Amino acid sequence: MTLKKNLLARLLILLAFAFTGCATTDGPELSEEELYKSASDALKSRNFREATRQLEALEARYPFGRFAEQSQLELIYARYASLDLEGSKAAANRFIRLHPTSENVDYAYYMRGLAAYNTDGGLAAQWFPIDSSSRDPGEMRAAFADFAQLVNRYPESPYAADARQRMLNVRNRLADYELHAARYYIRREAYLAAANRARQVVEGYPQTPAAETGLIFMVELYRKLGMPTHADDALAVLAASFPESAAFDKKMRFKSNLVKTEDRSLAGLFTLDIFNDE
Repeated sequence: MTLKKNLLARLLILLAFAFTGCATTDGPELSEEELYKSASDALKSRNFREATRQLEALEARYPFGRFAEQSQLELIYARYASLDLEGSKAAANRFIRLHPTSENVDYAYYMRGLAAYNTDGGLAAQWFPIDSSSRDPGEMRAAFADFAQLVNRYPESPYAADARQRMLNVRNRLADYELHAARYYIRREAYLAAANRARQVVEGYPQTPAAETGLIFMVELYRKLGMPTHADDALAVLAASFPESAAFDKKMRFKSNLVKTEDRSLAGLFTLDIFNDE
C-alpha cells in the first residue's frame, strides 16, 4: 500500500507541474490593442481559424472595449471564411441584436444571408453532382429574407446589388424545388398534388424559367384529372407568356407530353432480351 501511495503522490506532483507549465506557456496577457492587432494580422494573412480564436478571445476579455464592435463585425467574416457558416450566422445575429443602429449593420445582414445561401449548397456540392432542386429550401428562404431586408432597409448599401442578384438566384432555386416536388408526385401518380405544386411555381415564381414548365405540367395534369376548364386556363396563360415554347407546334397546337405514367409492375422493372423477338 505504501508503494501505491508513493506512486500516486508522484503522479499528482507530475500533473501539477504539467498544469503549471500549460498555464505559463501562453505568456503575459495581451492588451486589448495588442490582441486586436494580432487578430487583424491573422486576417490579413488569411489564417482565418487563428483570427477567429483571437477575435473570440478579444470579445471575451474586453466585451465593452473600444475594439468591441469592430471585432464582432470581423468575427462574422472570420468564421465565414473558415467555413463555419453556422458560427458566422450566430455572430451576425449577435451583432444585429447588439448594434441595430450601427452604420455597418447592413454588412451583418448581408453576411448572414450569404452564410445561409452557401449552407444550402455546402461543400459537397462543389465536388459531387448534387441536385440542388431536391434539397430542403429552408436555408434558401432564410437567405432570401436577409437579402430582402438588406435591399429594403439599405438600398444604397454597397452590398445591395449583389444581394439583389442572389435573390434572383434564390427564386430560381425555390421554383426548381417546387418542380422537383411536382415530378415526385407525378411519378407516384398523385396528379392533384403535382398540379398544386406546379401552380405554386406559376403563382409564386412567375418570372423564373421554371414557370414555363409549371404551366405545361398544369395543362397536362388538369387534363388527366378531367378538369378541362383549368387546363384551358393554363394553356391560355402558357400561349400568352411563352408563345415560343417547345410545347407548341408551328400552328400553336399543344403537343407536349411531359407527364408520363411509369410502368411500375414487376415486368416493367425487369426488361430482359429473352422477351424480345428481334
